[in-house]
Amino acid sequence: MQRMKSLLMIALTALPLAAAAQTFPAKPIKMIVPFGAGTVTDSAARLVADHIAKATGQAVIVDNRAGANGLLGTDAAAKSAPDGYTAFVGTQTTHAANPALFKTLPYNPLRDFVPVGPISRGALVLVALPSFPANDVSELVALAKKNPGKYTFGHSSSSARAGGELFKMLAQVDLRDVPYKSAPQVITDMLGGHVDLTWSDGFTAVSQIKAGKLKALGTTGSTRMAAAGVPTIAEQGVAGYELYGWTGLWLPAKTSPEIVNRYAEWVQAASKANAAAFANQGLEPFTLTPKEFASFQAAEVEKWARIVKAAGITPE
Repeated sequence: MQRMKSLLMIALTALPLAAAAQTFPAKPIKMIVPFGAGTVTDSAARLVADHIAKATGQAVIVDNRAGANGLLGTDAAAKSAPDGYTAFVGTQTTHAANPALFKTLPYNPLRDFVPVGPISRGALVLVALPSFPANDVSELVALAKKNPGKYTFGHSSSSARAGGELFKMLAQVDLRDVPYKSAPQVITDMLGGHVDLTWSDGFTAVSQIKAGKLKALGTTGSTRMAAAGVPTIAEQGVAGYELYGWTGLWLPAKTSPEIVNRYAEWVQAASKANAAAFANQGLEPFTLTPKEFASFQAAEVEKWARIVKAAGITPE
């Protein structure tokens, strides 16, 4: 009799949670993006937001909170109520690289969030001005070895910085890094002849390449990026070189598993449905379950820690 009462109490306790999950969402959702409008992260967030809005009939409002390498928006999301009405779309910068790049963070990427799933991933493109004396990676390596420290690469994100640092380590060359606050500033200075190279996201690089303003020397993925029209950096002699930027969706810690699972379904469906849109941006769909995404993120945190340490980057 006592066992039956206990089972009944458990069942009754679970009813409100099940009901809440079935009726969720009952009001508009806010989706925080820690980077500006028009960025790769913003584009991925809006594709997912549009899918959720169509699937639920509720508005999904994208809230861009750019600044401080993604720290401002990520911190705001971490401190949001875990009721499912605030989602967060971030990247390897916010949830893997920042712990190694900063001495202290206002948030903990593993403890303060529940991983839902990745959205997309994309290789970077190593680009230069059409007039740059190297036309491929092997020529760049030869130039850099002949002129140590002469050539520069601009970066405004952890991915672009890691792209250059990984290249320096594996190709055994000396390039000088030049930090910027935003990717458009890097491109502007490249076009003005103030910086020689950058590792750009495909979304930005492909448009500049098609316009004839920049040329691609190589890409950072394990396979070629059709839109860039060049071999990978590894194919061109830098063995072991592979680097991807990726986007994903998280919810604040302590969000119920029922709501996490609903988001996981939406994110996976949105990622697969937008394969063509991602391809136009030099990206590809990237889907994992919440559990798989958690393991992937933990491995990425360790990888970025190794890259930052090997590059001798001093945390800010």
